[in-house]
Amino acid sequence: MTTLDKTISVLTDLIGYPSISSESNLDIINYLSDKIKSLGGKIDIIKTSDNKQANIFATIGPEIDGGIVLSGHTDVVPAKELNWNSDPFKLTRKDDLLYGRGSCDMKGFIASTIVAAEILKNKNLNYPVHFSYTYDEEIGCFGARHLIKELKKYKYKPSIVIIGEPTNMEIIEAHKGDCEYTTCFHGIEGHASNPEKGLSAIQYGSLFTNKLFEIGNELKRRAPSDSPFNPPWTTVQVGKIEGGVAHNVIAGQCSIDWEMRPINEEDKNFVKNNLLKYCQNKLLPEMQSKFTEAKIETETIGEIPGLIPQKDNQARVIMQDLLQSNSTGVISFGTEAGIFQEMNMDVVVCGPGSIDQAHKANEFVSISELDKCLQNLLKLLDQWTKKSI
Repeated sequence: MTTLDKTISVLTDLIGYPSISSESNLDIINYLSDKIKSLGGKIDIIKTSDNKQANIFATIGPEIDGGIVLSGHTDVVPAKELNWNSDPFKLTRKDDLLYGRGSCDMKGFIASTIVAAEILKNKNLNYPVHFSYTYDEEIGCFGARHLIKELKKYKYKPSIVIIGEPTNMEIIEAHKGDCEYTTCFHGIEGHASNPEKGLSAIQYGSLFTNKLFEIGNELKRRAPSDSPFNPPWTTVQVGKIEGGVAHNVIAGQCSIDWEMRPINEEDKNFVKNNLLKYCQNKLLPEMQSKFTEAKIETETIGEIPGLIPQKDNQARVIMQDLLQSNSTGVISFGTEAGIFQEMNMDVVVCGPGSIDQAHKANEFVSISELDKCLQNLLKLLDQWTKKSI
């Protein structure tokens, strides 16, 4: 069996584990753990407090600083409400394409790491190779955040991270952050014929929304001239507004789901601080002058840091050498890369498949691109076995 055949076989197994975000991923974690253990790896399984989900951080080689991490998330988005032409949790091969939920996002990369790791068996490495497999990336990178908290306790620290999100094997060195919030307005219901005896939460939610878009226009003017992104500024977006119960009832509740994609930490703080001041200094005093128990509450759903391009980035150098390409790019979607970068690791995103195929029916990865990923990982790990101190 060729290494490519082995990779497709492992991918078949991985797709067979649904591992939908927020649900248990322990079956796929145990499967991956057994695979790495069989190669002589040391396994750390880092479980959630309810023992429902887990990360793996595995090491082959010495437990010292300077290792390289191959990282992917095990969770996938749901498939049941989409119109699939085949069972989404059973790999289907058609010509050069492999269909199944997670095939490109991002179990194809994980399968490639497992097969490529076989080259490390019984080798005496001077520097370690680490394998990071996380939970709940799709709903806020909760697994990676949990993992990083634990890695900070380790005596040794990796220095390089390759995140295998689908980029068509393009080297990505930057992406915006992804921050999601829900802001709730609590007023008081009343009959619509006498609005002075109620407090419309929707009215104040609307003022908040207008303020958010005003800030969005200001963010365009703040965009640095050398921003690599498209669009080059931090964006804000309102995704959902809910409130009220009927035409003739003053709305006592209103919730606003909103997000921003910051290009840097300064913009993120600019948005949050301006909205906080607007609520504390204007909206809330007005609301409480009419109804003392009125409230405005904001819940942080998730704050995923962006991946900031670095002048010196060994991960980029390694991947450029492997792919024989000096080009790099940026992406519009968020990944776990910025979380690893916060530990001062050199990080790039590079993996098989297209993000255009993710999160939709009939998701696929091409066999040719999966093989390209596999061959580059084999070359990378072969070079790593020869890396001297």
